[in-house]
Amino acid sequence: MVFETNITKMFGIKHPIVAAPMGPFYTTELTIAVSEAGGLGVLSHSALISDYIKKRDPVSIMKENMLKVIEHTDKPFGFNVRTSRREVDAARIVTEIPKFIMSNPKLRDQVLYAITSAGSSKTLPASKSYQQLKESGSNIKHFHVAPALWLADKCVASNVDGLVVTGGEGGGHQSYEKVSTLVLLQQVLQKHPNMPVIACGGFASGEGLAAALAMGAGAIAMGSRFIASIESEFHSTYKNIVPNAEAQDTVLVTGALGPIRLWKNEYSSHHGLVADKEEKMAEEAQFTAEDIIAEGKAYEAAYTGDINTGAVLLGQSIGVIKSVKNVKTIIEEIVGDAEKRLKGASSLIK
Repeated sequence: MVFETNITKMFGIKHPIVAAPMGPFYTTELTIAVSEAGGLGVLSHSALISDYIKKRDPVSIMKENMLKVIEHTDKPFGFNVRTSRREVDAARIVTEIPKFIMSNPKLRDQVLYAITSAGSSKTLPASKSYQQLKESGSNIKHFHVAPALWLADKCVASNVDGLVVTGGEGGGHQSYEKVSTLVLLQQVLQKHPNMPVIACGGFASGEGLAAALAMGAGAIAMGSRFIASIESEFHSTYKNIVPNAEAQDTVLVTGALGPIRLWKNEYSSHHGLVADKEEKMAEEAQFTAEDIIAEGKAYEAAYTGDINTGAVLLGQSIGVIKSVKNVKTIIEEIVGDAEKRLKGASSLIK
């Protein structure tokens, strides 16, 4: 079964399934696997604390990861840039990576998706090198993550090519509004009916894909489901949390940029939740360099296997994931189940 949507046509992919960016972690092997399986793989904005200690910066890491992807697949893929106030390397990435893509014909043909998140949607399109990449004949499209309706409005005003609409049940950073994907997706599609939309937050099954497509989204993006895959670079102890977990085993706490959804463990139990951005900014003003390093170490600790004192990013979709499988099987099963659900739904129309 092949679903043809505005997103599959835009990127020339077989299935309307996209990998969610999961920085600061590495997702290179996962990107290759998702793209090879007919979805759209996405390189995260990768840079662990240990990388900084080794003097490996995110720009160099991104370049290395891109070259590895095109060595192993000829399929389309994308990359993420976190444009938040705390990302000191974002300006270099949006300047240097488009130049790097232009310098390599394979990259220019395959890198078709640039997704910015956790900050301004204007940062990438304002880059002269990104403008030059667009003018060079590249078919790259710029999407931005919108976890709230007012943020979706800002993205549309900045002329993005599409939105990743992510609700509060997703893993990782969330908005202060805490609106579910079901409601947020309706809000955005009603207000911006002609905007290409990828639905994210809570998707890990054929039922979820069918629901998103029926509502008008062109694809779904998945994080937790792909973490629990054989090919993902996450430590096996991290992956193996998922099959036995329940949806209620995650909690919103204060993260680097605001509310963040983590698995319940020793680390998350010692973190409260700020009420709004003003409280978060006041908290940041008290941060020391040691605090920032400790925070980074907690995320890396989980990624490399410490699921007790590390920060384990997972969404509520873990409640519907029952096994760790290879990416090809995950995608094929989700698409097959979605077909059955949509055919069943269509039979209700008389």
